[in-house]
Amino acid sequence: MTKTPGISRSRFIRSAVAGSILMPAILHEMLAEADAALPTDPLAPRAPHFPAKAKRVIFLFMTGGVSHVDTFDHKPRLYSDVGKEVKFDHPEIKNRPGYERIFLKRPQWDFKRYGRSGADVSGLFPHIAECMDDIALIRSMHTDHSNHYNATLGMHTGSFNFARPSLGAWVSYGLGTVNRNLPSFVTVAPAQTYAGSQVYSSDFLPGAHQGTLVMPGSEPVADIAPRTSTHLQKQELAALAAMNRRHLKGREADPQLAARIRSFETAFGMQSAVPDVFDFTKETDATLRLYGLQRGATTGFGWQCLAARRLVERGVRFVELIDTGSSGNWDSHGDMMDHARLARNVDQPIAGLLKDLKSRGMLEDTLVVWTTEFGRTPFNDKADAKGREHHNWAFSSWLAGAGVKPGTVYGETDDYGIRVAKDAVHVHDFHATILHLMGLDHKRLTYRHSGRDYRLTDVYGDVVKGVLA
Repeated sequence: MTKTPGISRSRFIRSAVAGSILMPAILHEMLAEADAALPTDPLAPRAPHFPAKAKRVIFLFMTGGVSHVDTFDHKPRLYSDVGKEVKFDHPEIKNRPGYERIFLKRPQWDFKRYGRSGADVSGLFPHIAECMDDIALIRSMHTDHSNHYNATLGMHTGSFNFARPSLGAWVSYGLGTVNRNLPSFVTVAPAQTYAGSQVYSSDFLPGAHQGTLVMPGSEPVADIAPRTSTHLQKQELAALAAMNRRHLKGREADPQLAARIRSFETAFGMQSAVPDVFDFTKETDATLRLYGLQRGATTGFGWQCLAARRLVERGVRFVELIDTGSSGNWDSHGDMMDHARLARNVDQPIAGLLKDLKSRGMLEDTLVVWTTEFGRTPFNDKADAKGREHHNWAFSSWLAGAGVKPGTVYGETDDYGIRVAKDAVHVHDFHATILHLMGLDHKRLTYRHSGRDYRLTDVYGDVVKGVLA
């Protein structure tokens, strides 16, 4: 067969549709014939395993390792015993030149008690501190790895060494979506964090559950504006869908192919839905002030938080916000005063998000999660060292919203915040609790891949009942 030079598949479809070679009636017949080949809609809404208040998640990830002893885990003895020598076989200092001796380092901020629980919060987060009556604070988190990549991967996927589906993908897989014009899972970040796109990957789950990356700026989603009329575009997509679905026959076992076909449908819906999501012009001045956001701004963590509210408001099941702005990340080896700048960037927007959700009645069915990948050492090679090292033995996280017991402080670390002393919460327990709050049993939420059943929590994890309402 002679191939006509310069005629691509897309150009043929465009010319065929425009020239009425492929009429709507014919397209309808082709689609009906091929629909049987397409697997069941992976994003169709699904009932949870049991009734739950939470319908959606906003996951706030502070990348780099926030120091628990400088933020949410007050340790008075770090002030009184500063300079005391301690000895530990710690993974970050083991056989490290210059760290043969280590000394307690005091926090650089003072703490105050807030709310009915009397939770101590440092001066780094004055706005979040005002919301402690809506928060369940966990001070006994721990994780398996002190390396950024592995700990970040673990916090997102439950696996510390291998690529696995992310938490957002599992929630999307378990519950589907209620708005087919928007992705079920969205990640909003100015740049990639440690572990890259794996933090929002669907991996072996159907590709429809892959997180969609939104980057703050004048064009949060690239190439979203249609380049042809809606009528013509519908005909083009129908023709392409018919050809794709015919191609799928006999290849039903290929999940990526089915996901690619579905992606065209989602992308078409996004063309009308996405511009509205990120159009903040109708937000009131009071709302913008709540997030610390200047009118017309298209970047900053305040923009990310307001975008999250607008996304979940429109039916997006899982939204992650990653703090990777121009202010850097929380990896404060050189100078803990970096935490001051970083906290100013997120404190008011996060508190604004909680207050905004609450005022709209949305906090009743929205779960807000705040976490980091690990904490930072309460000690260093010198008592007056400016920074702190990675610390996977203990750190703090918190939950707020639907199904959460508000005004709660759960778990304890020892007198210096070095190790968990009471009610330890591993990352697997944290994930099991988040899924439980969404009405999903982490032991039953499985997917068969390569001959075995996988789950987010592997073969571990217990729901932390002490933070449940």
